[in-house]
Amino acid sequence: MRDIIKYNCAVWDNLAKSGSRWTLPVDMEVIKQAQAGTWSVHITKKPLPSDWLPKDIQGKKILCLASAGGQQAPVLAAAGADVTVVDISLEQLAKDEFVAKRDGLMLRAIQADMTDLNMLEDNTFDYIVSPISNLYIPDLTRLWTECYRVLVSGGILLASFYNPVLFIFERSELLEKQGLIKPNFILPYSDIESLSNEKYQQKLEQGEAIIFGHTLSQQIGLQMEAGFLLAGFYEDEHPTPRFIIEKYMDTLIATKAIKP
Repeated sequence: MRDIIKYNCAVWDNLAKSGSRWTLPVDMEVIKQAQAGTWSVHITKKPLPSDWLPKDIQGKKILCLASAGGQQAPVLAAAGADVTVVDISLEQLAKDEFVAKRDGLMLRAIQADMTDLNMLEDNTFDYIVSPISNLYIPDLTRLWTECYRVLVSGGILLASFYNPVLFIFERSELLEKQGLIKPNFILPYSDIESLSNEKYQQKLEQGEAIIFGHTLSQQIGLQMEAGFLLAGFYEDEHPTPRFIIEKYMDTLIATKAIKP
């Protein structure tokens, strides 16, 4: 587990340095608008619904979990929330700190694994905002229990993840050129266990992250086992579709879960 975290941390540090789409901080105009009360944040392509995260978040304690990059956290801070952002990548956290310094915002940045929030006290946060990120960890059990622990009673977890159907198909340019998809992997998916050693080593050599495709039982069922009540659910299209199946179905899932 520690080796996976260390490796994926290095991958995201490199992505942040190279200016990947998911590492580009918001500009000053976005912050000014948020300070004026006009803002939105995303955990899928479309903005979070107002009945999931209200516009009036003044003084609310919000944990942006595994979502550094200068995007969600600074906007929420500009809108008046008390924001803590936790991420494994120091380079990604530096993007949040850059925006905070540039625009005079207050936020707390912590480098940590999303499954180990021991530095955060019980019953602290009103909201957790966690956009697609748990594909980088092999087990979700502790993730959801840690989220439950740090939320106040009545607190809300807003999370997103891929529909697991994406992980069952073989990645093949030849098949895609023919308009074909071939089921090849059994869920839950793991780069480590599902790929051949040759393909796995090739992925490492190319500097790609190690990923895991979790089942819906792991994504949603384990939230409920942790104690959450499911209060909202929607599907959305990927902002940059890459696979044939995305022509026929939305592949992003978002959940709203409440700690009773």
